[in-house]
Amino acid sequence: MQYIENKTFDEIEIGDSAELTRKLKTDDIELFAVMSGDVNPAHVDEEYARSDMFHEVIAHGMWGGALISAVLGTELPGPGTIYLNQNLSFRRPVGLGDTVTVRVTVASKDADTKRLKLDCLCVNQDGETAITGQAEVIAPTEKVRRPRVVLPEVHLHERGARYRDLIAATHAMAPVRTAVVHPCDALSLTGALEAASQGLIVPILVAPRAKLDVVAEEAGLSLEGIEIVDVPHSHAAAERAVALVRNGKAEALMKGKLHTDELMDPVVDRDTGLRTERRMSHIFALDVPHYPKPLFVTDAAINIFPDLGTKRDIVQNAIDLARALGVDRPKVAILSAVETVYPKIPSTIEAAALCKMWDRGQITGGVLDGPLAFDNAVSKSAAAAKGIVSEVAGDADILVVPDLEAGNMIAKQLIHLAGAEAAGIVLGARVPIILTSRADGVMSRLASSAMAQLYIHHAKQVVS
Repeated sequence: MQYIENKTFDEIEIGDSAELTRKLKTDDIELFAVMSGDVNPAHVDEEYARSDMFHEVIAHGMWGGALISAVLGTELPGPGTIYLNQNLSFRRPVGLGDTVTVRVTVASKDADTKRLKLDCLCVNQDGETAITGQAEVIAPTEKVRRPRVVLPEVHLHERGARYRDLIAATHAMAPVRTAVVHPCDALSLTGALEAASQGLIVPILVAPRAKLDVVAEEAGLSLEGIEIVDVPHSHAAAERAVALVRNGKAEALMKGKLHTDELMDPVVDRDTGLRTERRMSHIFALDVPHYPKPLFVTDAAINIFPDLGTKRDIVQNAIDLARALGVDRPKVAILSAVETVYPKIPSTIEAAALCKMWDRGQITGGVLDGPLAFDNAVSKSAAAAKGIVSEVAGDADILVVPDLEAGNMIAKQLIHLAGAEAAGIVLGARVPIILTSRADGVMSRLASSAMAQLYIHHAKQVVS
């Protein structure tokens, strides 16, 4: 066990010193910004910082001041110190990657008041002075020795950052004519109109006009210039939207305020729907804190108990989406409860069969491994502990679940317990279907729209 111990006033001599060394990392700047609320772009906006006088992101000045406080409070004098005064002179900035040494040196003692004055100096790795100053403290008179507190791990995650990258990737692309099915609540109507304003879609609102007008008025939204197809109810909206696709007037569908089944019924109709030779499947694209890249989970919304042939299509749909979003060779983990083939668990047998189908070229564009348990799929340390040597294990892009129940539980747990952001899309139909939960926010709807736009653009490139 490590301990923290002070020096009492009587133990301290003039000229005594203590120091600490710290290398400035991005996390230091972000944590200080979160703690202080200081989001000056010189510290947190790389693009702005390059044009500023220092031409790089720099630390907050008081980050160095906080390091001085740390030396005083933990080293000299240490626990029991009362901070009274501090003056600082900032001589040069501290940039990312700089190594700062902070040193405090006792300059004077006052026996009557137990006060100390300490000279403070911060220098960088080149010996150049960043900060100078002087602190005045009351030194402790009693000895303190305590176990050093172990600080909690802090993981920083900018919510929606990966989705913003997706949206940015579409800026040079033409917006997609999208039939928005029954957007008769503020959230789904706002999502559609915001997607239009960002150049992701050209919306065709298919809904009862009277309901749309009420929702727009209550939400303070304008429908001016927006194409509207007036229908009597949500069932008719789904049917008309499918007809718009079949007639070549729409390139995508977007779910509004209606049940998924209600939307999908006319989509899967054998005579008038949007079926292709491939089975339709839903893909969650999750931005998960602590996972280094987007994570796709499939199928958690369409196919309840998929057989092997359906799973082959589920895998191929997910690979095609990941490739359209810029993942050159998606790593696909076929999930089960265990990582070995076990005859009493059918999903392990199907996982092995899918891997053999990939081996024989029946699934293309990615790399598969399975069966893998969830931890082995997303954690390199968990995979190593089990002795699994695999290109996929611990680094999966796509998680293929045994059935809808398992997929829905995994996705919802990541969303509600791990703080993941979720976007969703259905592939395998003639056009992509932007399928989000009615509770999903505007960012999820924008990300789903961006995925549809990128997928359509990618498909056109492949054909040409």
